[in-house]
Amino acid sequence: MKHQKGIHHITALAGDAQRNAEFYTQVLGMRLVKKSVNQDDPGTYHLFYGNQSANPGSSLTFFPWPNAVQGKPGTGEVVNVALQVPEGTQDYWESRLTDHDVDYTVEDIFGRTALRFSDPDGMELDLVFEGQPKEKVENVDYIVPFDKTIQGFWGARMYLTEREHTEKLLNELFEFEQVSNEDNLYLYQTDAEIGHSVIIEVADAPIHGQNGRGIVHHIAFRTENKEELDQLREQVDKRGLHPTQIIDRHWFNSVYYRIPAGVLFEMASDDPGYTVDEEFEHLGEHLILPPWLENKRDRIEEILPGIRVPSKATS
Repeated sequence: MKHQKGIHHITALAGDAQRNAEFYTQVLGMRLVKKSVNQDDPGTYHLFYGNQSANPGSSLTFFPWPNAVQGKPGTGEVVNVALQVPEGTQDYWESRLTDHDVDYTVEDIFGRTALRFSDPDGMELDLVFEGQPKEKVENVDYIVPFDKTIQGFWGARMYLTEREHTEKLLNELFEFEQVSNEDNLYLYQTDAEIGHSVIIEVADAPIHGQNGRGIVHHIAFRTENKEELDQLREQVDKRGLHPTQIIDRHWFNSVYYRIPAGVLFEMASDDPGYTVDEEFEHLGEHLILPPWLENKRDRIEEILPGIRVPSKATS
């Protein structure tokens, strides 16, 4: 079976960790699949939310910094994260967002209906109605009924002053092909079930943003394994983009580089996955540290604020 290309995960900056966790689990009904720390700043959480299966292509992750200033998106960034929900669930989601005091607008995204709103830190989100529900996963909790729940990413929108070079990278490295164009918006897709879409919004002129909460830190694209990751790293290096060495992130291997248009790209392997250190049914229940930080656990737990995520809530 051919390995699916597409988005692996997207990582953003948040403010308060508890508020972030409540919004993504209790309001949007995503599963907290990993509670860990920023490996470069272990005094900060790294929270991973995904679908109930914890599939690659569903992980929206956050570094919560309680004292972070409010960010302001600019060019050279991912400015919108789109999550896919099944067709026919618009009434449910409109009611759910209203019940949780989340203001939204109804948008058309290349012929697909979407609800657009912001998370508590101001990051722009879309719920795009496309496709059918995934099969129900046994032995895990659903806050949103399984036939209405978030399936994973639909895609992401980048706001760039440059398109052609980025388009070439998306196509040659990750098999995204342009399928549509509306005004200054260009849609690229792969054949993946989730995480299959990238929109490039072309800006007339550079706009300087402000880093802070609500800003996307990087977008990661899927590779099958470390071997393919190494091959893609060589291709990136030949293009003069100065990729990092392969970095062991414990649940996947990663390579990072900044594209000329400004976005920080990551390439991440699907393996070994989130169950390498936790049983599938108990993902996200405990603070997980990579092995090389385990000897600092007491100090890390002392620094981190407590997070309480109820396992169930009413839908």
